Amino acid sequence: MGEIRVGDPDVELDAPAHTKGVEEGNSVRRKQSGHHADGTVDARRSTGIRPDQHDAILPIMPNLPPG
Repeated sequence: MGEIRVGDPDVELDAPAHTKGVEEGNSVRRKQSGHHADGTVDARRSTGIRPDQHDAILPIMPNLPPG
């Protein structure tokens, strides 16, 4: 197996693992359309083109996101 050349590490060993104010990958997405606080989603989550127009057509219809 060949050797892999790498540069010097650019990390401080005593640096914190998480920076305050930066949301983690699994945090609640308050700013994304289609995501609700209880963890449910609706069809607006799956589209980026005019997401406010991609809910169910009638109130009696289920609001299921594709996929």
